[in-house]
Amino acid sequence: MTEITVINKGVKYPFNYILRGVLQMKLSGLYRLSPKERVKAIEQALPHLPQLSDCMLEETIGDAMIENYIGQYALPLGIATNFIIDGQTYAIPMAIEEPSVIAAASNGAKRIGNIETSAQPRELIGQMVFECESDSAMIVLQLEEIVPELLEQAKALSPSMVARGGGPTRIWFDCKEEFIVCYLGFNPCDAMGANVINHILEGLSPMIESHSDAIALMRILSNYQPDSVVTAICRVPIHTLHDDLEKAQLLAKRIASASRYAQLDPYRATTHNKGIVNGIDAVLLATGNDWRAVESGVHAYASRTGHYQPLTIWTVEDDYLVGKIQLPLAVATVGGTLSVHPTAQWALELLGRPTAERLSRIIAAVGLAQNFAALRAIVSEGIQKGHMGLHARQLAIQAGATEHEQRELVAKLKAAPAMSHSIAKELLEQMRATK
Repeated sequence: MTEITVINKGVKYPFNYILRGVLQMKLSGLYRLSPKERVKAIEQALPHLPQLSDCMLEETIGDAMIENYIGQYALPLGIATNFIIDGQTYAIPMAIEEPSVIAAASNGAKRIGNIETSAQPRELIGQMVFECESDSAMIVLQLEEIVPELLEQAKALSPSMVARGGGPTRIWFDCKEEFIVCYLGFNPCDAMGANVINHILEGLSPMIESHSDAIALMRILSNYQPDSVVTAICRVPIHTLHDDLEKAQLLAKRIASASRYAQLDPYRATTHNKGIVNGIDAVLLATGNDWRAVESGVHAYASRTGHYQPLTIWTVEDDYLVGKIQLPLAVATVGGTLSVHPTAQWALELLGRPTAERLSRIIAAVGLAQNFAALRAIVSEGIQKGHMGLHARQLAIQAGATEHEQRELVAKLKAAPAMSHSIAKELLEQMRATK
């Protein structure tokens, strides 16, 4: 079958990618359905998607992934809807235990509309750190003369990556007091790249030692990529924020003010960014990516000026509320454990088999929508209102309500002046006593 492509805003998509977006519009009412009905709706909207029930982690795979495997610790897997990213509609897989995150992402995406994204060329950084007893600055000058030779050797140590259009891109030196550090820039294509970078670093360090009196201390990948930043931007018409234009304008101003305050106070900036990575981590987990590596890089980037800063900025520009997020997102779509994890493969299939760059742009858009939803709630009705529904459901389950009793008990809990485990049990006992 001939592959048909569509070009949208300079980005080329396979035709079935566009078709997926049209079909995923059918998923906007997922929250009204039961879990089984949601799975059925997804399978009907995307008939070529593998059945989720066939994509669970098997014991043999789990045992091969980690040491001393004994079983699985499951996280809920959900779908965030309403996302339009660079003109393309997405259903976003998210694995997370925290209530309201998926609902907030879906609601935020619905309100802000199209999110435009861009990404700098992807580059991972490896470090070789050496101890040096002589003049480290002089040694660096000497070592800089063999950079071309080092780069050729680095490429020779990664022939398959070079053949795919990636591999080592640059090498440079620096000295930090008595230490000399050699940095390796590396294009991993769509892979995670950690193993191959570490292999190159370990292969190069003897060559550096032979040209100096420096002794290798460590050779390891860095999780900080400040020059590989992903950007997502949205422009929200202010009149869409509320039916009352005056209230809409006030809400936009308050969101911008909350954003400004996060730039001034690290206590607020920390929680501001935590809400952003709620969504980011959930997509990373669902797609089998190393969320710990990404998050460490994100927080380092937030501290790059010496003061911890928010990852997003919201401003009022004419009749628009403009939101922008910038952060490094070193993600992969092939290699590592994600290639053997069947649920991660299902999640990537749901997203249309994106490249690593496209996945990073999707994830940045999720972080922006997540932040919008959080700020909107915080400066208006408060954050707790959105949490109460799921909190009531959790209390109902803890109280021992059956599946048929849960809906009624949740309604009673929402109407009660306060919610707690003891109140849930008391209300459940009253319900059962009247039947």
